[in-house]
Amino acid sequence: MLNTLRNALTVPDIRKRILFVFFAFAVFVFMIHVQLPNVNQAQWNQLIQSGAFYQFLGFLSGGALQKLSIIAMGITPYINASIIMQLMTVVIPQLEEMAKKGGEEGRKTISRYTRWLTMLLGTIQATSMSIAMSRGGVFYDHSWQFMVYAVIAFVAGTMFLMWLGEQITDKGIGNGVSLIIFVGIVLRFPTQVGQTFSLAGKGNVNWFGIILWLAIALVTIVSIVFMYQGQRRIPVQQARRVIGRKMYAGRSSYIPLRLNNAGVISIIFAISILLLPQQALSWFGGANGGKGVAGTISFYIQTYFGPSSFLYNLVYFLLVVVFTFFYSAIVVNTKDIADNLKKSGSFIPGIRPGQPTVDYINKILVRITTAAAIYLGVLAVLPSLQRDVGVTSLYIGSTSLLIVVGVALDSITQIEARLAMRDYRGFINK
Repeated sequence: MLNTLRNALTVPDIRKRILFVFFAFAVFVFMIHVQLPNVNQAQWNQLIQSGAFYQFLGFLSGGALQKLSIIAMGITPYINASIIMQLMTVVIPQLEEMAKKGGEEGRKTISRYTRWLTMLLGTIQATSMSIAMSRGGVFYDHSWQFMVYAVIAFVAGTMFLMWLGEQITDKGIGNGVSLIIFVGIVLRFPTQVGQTFSLAGKGNVNWFGIILWLAIALVTIVSIVFMYQGQRRIPVQQARRVIGRKMYAGRSSYIPLRLNNAGVISIIFAISILLLPQQALSWFGGANGGKGVAGTISFYIQTYFGPSSFLYNLVYFLLVVVFTFFYSAIVVNTKDIADNLKKSGSFIPGIRPGQPTVDYINKILVRITTAAAIYLGVLAVLPSLQRDVGVTSLYIGSTSLLIVVGVALDSITQIEARLAMRDYRGFINK
């Protein structure tokens, strides 16, 4: 990896792209410190510690939510809009045809729909957050004019991050949105590590717990790399072809099926659904055990369905497994794979073209997705397992590790692809 980075920095075009990515990171860090006015920071710090939903958004925003900057919502509305558009592309035939046969214009149209949906979801989330903050005493100004101003500022911050991500994708290296989430998570690591060792120096944390935490983190990273890079290669044989007076022998290749086709999407889906009831209760004033029906429901949820309860982690595990199967079925279209093989005159040895090929690929996909789903489910509940074995203040975010490692591997892969492209161009020029 270090050799790849060193070689990339010697190429002017790739070096320019890498420097642009770091410049975009600097802009993102600057925007974190552009705060919303009229904010009671002490009250906001107290409120954010009591809400798991806010803590989940905070770890994706790089501390912007803790500072309550204009990018406090982060890139989450755009992620949700992109996922919804992927699902709608499968459900709505017009969008599916546009994605497959529309070419560049079709992709631009779907991107435009995604942006409008991002603005809609961002407005809904910003409005609900502003109402909850106003009721919680976070704002000094409770007028409707300031509420509208706060909603516009939050939505504008999210749209700016979406634009910044698109610029990174076009002028940098890697997926811009993923890199923004990546740097948002990495920015939180020094603070968490510093707090951990500060507590250890004061005797509040056992050094054995730190060693155990480092061991779990190392094993987790290695397993994530293995799962992210793992493939199930299905052998494919191309039939002999006669072109003119020449006969070309069939070639052997393979279909690479990734073990983890869902990535981190299934975990984000599951945790968003689990935290939604608590967030909804906070909007109606029942998050802190208030009176009435909301307070009673909040008491039972916090007692029997808290983040450290067995029921919560069981439901969390099952949701991750279900969403992994669901998203893998959307990402990998086995019918399209079988049709493309048939059109190109290729076949899987021992399997007839058409529906038998679809059934065979589906059977393999179910097997590898089962392994990936169980792994992601264990990875999702890993923080609770760590707390149970005594690693309380050191608990590592397995979801954040999955994102960081996955984005890093994807960026390195794209750098290697650009280096290979440059080598081929140099060979042709010579």
